[in-house]
Amino acid sequence: MSDASAFDAVLLAGGRATRLGGIDKTALGAPGATLLDRAVDAASGAGRVLLVGVRDRRRTPTGVTSVVEDTPFGGPVSALAAALGAAAASAPATLVLACDLVRPAEAVAVLRRAVDPASVGRADAPGPDGWIAVDDDGRRQPLLALYRSAALRSAVAALGTVEGASLRRLTGPLDLVEVPVPSALCADVDTPDDAERLT
Repeated sequence: MSDASAFDAVLLAGGRATRLGGIDKTALGAPGATLLDRAVDAASGAGRVLLVGVRDRRRTPTGVTSVVEDTPFGGPVSALAAALGAAAASAPATLVLACDLVRPAEAVAVLRRAVDPASVGRADAPGPDGWIAVDDDGRRQPLLALYRSAALRSAVAALGTVEGASLRRLTGPLDLVEVPVPSALCADVDTPDDAERLT
């Protein structure tokens, strides 16, 4: 998929990072190559980039719109709903990406290569509800996925209450194409050991 106007990007940065002492883990990494910087780079080409849950003292990167959740730390589905609610309309597709991935640009590149541009170029184009990364162990990665925006909005609306809702419940009804992405590209930073290995 190469048409930049065909997708928006939602970057989720609002986790508590309890296993890292509650720090802002998106700030981990070298200057200019923090986890947040990497996520923003991975969203390159998006018509609009929405960042949910950035900590109060962090500056929002240039060209990125910061979105505030109704209830901070309400979970990824709540954050996603806040991003979708921040705009009256979406591009035909929405890239959803966690901000704690170590190699997000490479992972997103694999995902986008699997997408037929004709399937997402128009909101009414036929095709699946989205494309979701699946690691080497067969685990779906709902925060490394490209969804058709209309299907994603409908799924969020169908939940009713989004605070604390599970990603599995959100994505379960959707017709998603599983895209194999190496586990090394799906790796995120959750623990002090993960942070120490971050380069």
